[in-house]
Amino acid sequence: MEADSTIVRGGCHCGAVRFEALIREPRPELLDCNCSMCSKTGFLHLIVPHGDFTLVSGEEALTSYRFGTKQADHLFCRHCGIKSFYQPRSHPEAWSVNYRALDDGHGLEVTVRKFDGRNWEQAKAGL
Repeated sequence: MEADSTIVRGGCHCGAVRFEALIREPRPELLDCNCSMCSKTGFLHLIVPHGDFTLVSGEEALTSYRFGTKQADHLFCRHCGIKSFYQPRSHPEAWSVNYRALDDGHGLEVTVRKFDGRNWEQAKAGL
C-alpha cells in the first residue's frame, strides 16, 4: 500500500453486500451527478479502478438494473435495496462506489465536483 493510500470499507444497509476499496489519492474527488437515478438516490460517486476494489461478500445478493443505453450496470442488494456500488457508463474501467455507503470512521477528506448527468455527453467530455 502506498503512503498516501487508504483502505475503506462499506456495503449495503442490511450488511449482505460488503466491499473494500483502496483509495490512492490523498483527497479523492467525488462526482455529484444530477441524472434521474443519482438525484433520486443521493448517490455520491467515488471512482475506484477495478483492481483496487474487492467485493468481500454478497455477490449472490446483488441484482442488476439497466436503463437508457443499458451500458451502466446498477447493482442493488436484493434484500434491502441499497446500491452501494455499480459499473458506471462514464468509467468502464472502474466501479463507482457510493461515498454514503462507506462505513463510519473512514477518515477520507474529499472534494465534490458537480457532474451534469442530465447532459451526459457534454459532462463526460469534461471529465
